Amino acid sequence: MASKAESAPARKEGMYDVVMRQFEAAADIMKLDPGVRKILSKTNTEIVVHFPVRLDNGKIEVFTGYRVQHNNALGPYKGGLRYHSTVDIDGARALAIWMTWKTSLAGLPYGGAKGGIHLNPKEYSKNELERITRRFTYALGDNIGPDLDIPAPDVNTNPQIMAWIADTFSSTKSPSTRFANLHVVTGKPIGAGGLAGRDRATGFGVVANLKAWSKLTNNPLKGMRFTVQGFGNVGYWTAHFLLKEGATLIAVQDATATLHNPKGIDPEALNAHSEANGRNIQGFKGAAEMDPKEFWALDCDIVVPAALGNQITEENAGSIKAKVVAEGANGPTDIQGEQILLKNGVHIIPDILCNSGGVIGSYYEWLQNKRAEIWKIEEVLEMIHDKIETSFNQVVETAKEFKVDWRMSAYIVALRRLETTYMERGIFP
Repeated sequence: MASKAESAPARKEGMYDVVMRQFEAAADIMKLDPGVRKILSKTNTEIVVHFPVRLDNGKIEVFTGYRVQHNNALGPYKGGLRYHSTVDIDGARALAIWMTWKTSLAGLPYGGAKGGIHLNPKEYSKNELERITRRFTYALGDNIGPDLDIPAPDVNTNPQIMAWIADTFSSTKSPSTRFANLHVVTGKPIGAGGLAGRDRATGFGVVANLKAWSKLTNNPLKGMRFTVQGFGNVGYWTAHFLLKEGATLIAVQDATATLHNPKGIDPEALNAHSEANGRNIQGFKGAAEMDPKEFWALDCDIVVPAALGNQITEENAGSIKAKVVAEGANGPTDIQGEQILLKNGVHIIPDILCNSGGVIGSYYEWLQNKRAEIWKIEEVLEMIHDKIETSFNQVVETAKEFKVDWRMSAYIVALRRLETTYMERGIFP
């Protein structure tokens, strides 16, 4: 008779398990210093706050918010805040660690952090979301700051939410330092100190990576067909810039619908429809709905997962016919799915490289605020493109050096920089 332990189903691997397995594998390959390895395997700080908010109906609801700060060896913590019903401490840990690797790989003076609030924002009015955001900011207190931890937009958060955070945080400080604290967040509206081009930075960065891939592999983007999962900020801007390169969007999937048009979907028209319908693509007239289970199997050249994590798995990876998967989301491909893609000869541009345009844009917004300057959008996009091209080439060369895939190479590039910093600076005391 089987024991309970033998008969119990295996626990499904979560994002935190994935990121730690990837870290341990990279550390083994590059022979990371044992002391540095111990430091990087742990988060520095984990903050959980419970805070009350009065809703429009007069009732009180208590929300739970998180902020995980992984490592700040290279500079202030940096990472997004997401509002989603899946937000929890393990997910925040994983995303914070990924942010450490991402900022290090991009050569930025930042560490990694992540967080958010466990809620479904569609269930609350704009006034309620403002009160929730301001109360969350107050609850975090001095655990964030322009030279300590700088949040940014993420899933279901936007420039307006960043503006509320900046205003709340700076309002709790001395009036004489109010304007010195507005860059406590990035991704703000232009009028609140935001950066021209920050709204499109992540999607632009995805396409900058694809252009570098195109050049490396001699696969012109013009005439290529692509699909996008998730049509929020990243999905839309990726489609926008790929269209400019001559590629054709043939399918889009979100939580409400899967749309297909082999002749091409207009991303501008779809975005207008989505914005008018609560960021839902369902009901768009420029494409037909299809079975969502068939989305990954569509005949195309480029797949852009730009939604949530663990979307490409062993169940669907084998059906992907694309030449390249460009990870616009964080952790969209699980371990088993990745092995299948690599075995089938599909290139994977890993998330910490592919979607790094957002944090690079955030860096330039932060720098613009610190310098009290205003930069043109053309300058910003050129700077983002240059940084991404440099990172992409580093990843390709390091992959050759260690004979590994691009994800493992990206980790090694990031970990090398962190290791060098610790070895040169030493450990206090």
